[in-house]
Amino acid sequence: MPPPILFPAFTFIFGMLVGSFLNVCICRMPKDESIVFPPSHCPQCSYQIPWYDNIPVVSYLLLRGKCRGCDARISLQYPLVELLNGTLSLLLFLRFGTTPAFAVLFLFCSALVVITFIDIEHQIIPDEISLSGILVGFFFSFFLKGHSWINSLLGILLGGGSLLLVAYVYQRLTGKDGMGGGDIKLLAMMGAFLGWKAVPFIIFASSLVGSIVGVSIMLLQKKDARLAIPFGPYLAFAALVYIFYGKPLISWYLELSGFGQR
Repeated sequence: MPPPILFPAFTFIFGMLVGSFLNVCICRMPKDESIVFPPSHCPQCSYQIPWYDNIPVVSYLLLRGKCRGCDARISLQYPLVELLNGTLSLLLFLRFGTTPAFAVLFLFCSALVVITFIDIEHQIIPDEISLSGILVGFFFSFFLKGHSWINSLLGILLGGGSLLLVAYVYQRLTGKDGMGGGDIKLLAMMGAFLGWKAVPFIIFASSLVGSIVGVSIMLLQKKDARLAIPFGPYLAFAALVYIFYGKPLISWYLELSGFGQR
């Protein structure tokens, strides 16, 4: 019987290896480039990166954050994404163990990592991820214990429909577009994977955190309310909170408000 530490360690390393591939997606998808060809290479000198320079985090540290071919600086994003995805993989394993839910939610969380970093830099959410994610999430709802295709379908409708309504009302009141279509499709994807009960929590938590961070940034940068701030990362953060702490937080809120006692 393998030592108990072996499975968590393997899960963390596996998550970092997948994170290395996610970096490729983050860098190439906004440019409509293939995520398969050409192989990993330096964007400055086109030096083809060998396997020993592509070991998650370790290679970055050994190379001191520089390309072996031209000494160009390697973005800190690369080890950060690898560590983040490895940590999420480990946390999911500790929460769900070796169950189908772990595999499905690992796929979901990896997609959120890609979406978050692309949205922060480019303020876009690739349809290739969100639209395909809706279909994948709905497909897996037929096989996950404690989930159902009806729950997933309602999540898609509520997730996409609620933000679509917000965007429509805001546009009618102000004459401006305040909610991107990518955010609408992203929340629909979250509803597909997590079910309709997750949607109100995600909307509330992301709006709360987004408001706090947004106002803080505007005050620090002395910008007005027209400052464009991507909403996708806040939705992703709220979805992760729901996965690990959603039910306890909802129960705590209901008890605090008195609804849980009725």
